[in-house]
Amino acid sequence: MKSFEVNFDGLVGPTHNYGGLSYGNVASQSNSQACSNPKEAALQGLAKMKALMDMGFQQGVLAPQERPDVAALRRLGFAGSDAEVIQQAAKEAMPLLVASCSASSMWVANAATVSPSADTADGRVHFTAANLNCKYHRSIEHPTTSRVLGAMFADQQHFAHHAALPAVAQFGDEGAANHTRFCRTYGEAGVEFFVFGRSAFDTRYPAPQKYPARQTLEASRAVARLHGLREEGVVYAQQNPSVIDQGVFHNDVIAVGNGEVLFYHEDAFLETDKMLAELSSKLARVGGKFQSVCVPRSAVSVDDAVRSYLFNSQLLSRPDGSMLLIVPEECRSNPRVWQYLQGLTGAGGVIREVQVFDLKQSMQNGGGPACLRLRVALNETELAAVNPGVIMTAPLYDSLTQWVERHYRDRMTESDLADPQLLLECRSALDELTQILKLGAVYPFQIN
Repeated sequence: MKSFEVNFDGLVGPTHNYGGLSYGNVASQSNSQACSNPKEAALQGLAKMKALMDMGFQQGVLAPQERPDVAALRRLGFAGSDAEVIQQAAKEAMPLLVASCSASSMWVANAATVSPSADTADGRVHFTAANLNCKYHRSIEHPTTSRVLGAMFADQQHFAHHAALPAVAQFGDEGAANHTRFCRTYGEAGVEFFVFGRSAFDTRYPAPQKYPARQTLEASRAVARLHGLREEGVVYAQQNPSVIDQGVFHNDVIAVGNGEVLFYHEDAFLETDKMLAELSSKLARVGGKFQSVCVPRSAVSVDDAVRSYLFNSQLLSRPDGSMLLIVPEECRSNPRVWQYLQGLTGAGGVIREVQVFDLKQSMQNGGGPACLRLRVALNETELAAVNPGVIMTAPLYDSLTQWVERHYRDRMTESDLADPQLLLECRSALDELTQILKLGAVYPFQIN
């Protein structure tokens, strides 16, 4: 039976704005209050999806959230009609309104952690929505995320869904941004690689001093238990605290893996040699041959990696066994990074080609190609059980492009978020989107 890695990209929402909400994310903070272009952002993301589909990769779409989140504002004490809630929040607590309008759900690498059926005890694909409790604007995402994933992967014979972990700091879970899977083929048993920034209970593990470590060891272990993963099929590794303090807020800013290959920066991890040996040993037990590609700090500094998002790239397997690296335009704009990539592809190794995409709208808010996609390994039977409305096709691309053109604004500033009309525009767009993607009622305004 054939197996595939399907990339489900987040569709950028109508309220895409630069709120500077993510402390520890250099790009998010440095572009705070700049004017954004939601229409351009959504079209850039769709163009990447269409391009990968045209290259022969399986591609899907993950819907955005309802924003502003008026229900969340009501839970914080604002009252009245929807318009009155928005106006009151804008007058009394603008930062809370900005947070309630965040379109950060576009970065669906944080939506959930996914384990394929070849790895799990019950032979189903398992999903655990991430609690994202480190940042308020993201902590309100998981209820809708769970409903959307449930509508996409509804067949209980093939798919299992778990609620987000307890929303406390000890179980901080940022989803697949800190999770990678290594395997010989996507349909065979593999090794799941969980990367954490700190331990909540064990003081032997160091922690960063400047920026928060968002993923805990305890959360990673809990997800592995929920998914029924075997101990011999899991490796846990700690991020280097010093790189977190340099803006590496998730592992996917400093490393990316696919198939049997880990592409990582020299300073990404603690106890790197021990970790690589464990990955190699455990992958060998299931017939795989682990390969690591280390980018030395002498060629690319951590600062260059963070500014270019070299590692927030998509590493994709081609039919001939070689790999393609999808990077943002910022990599080509950085002379040191681009020189390294030219040498990498010319060296005859496993990474043979680099393709560049313009994702400026997302990049300015702190998310690159890898942030925009959730990877789900599926066999033929499981792929056939996925809601077909969310699988990218040429007609779907055309429909979504036209939908964006109809519903999205081409500029967004903080003052625009106080416009009650924005909520009505968002709801109208999402109501139509659920019909296009055949999701049913997944948003609070459709359910209540």
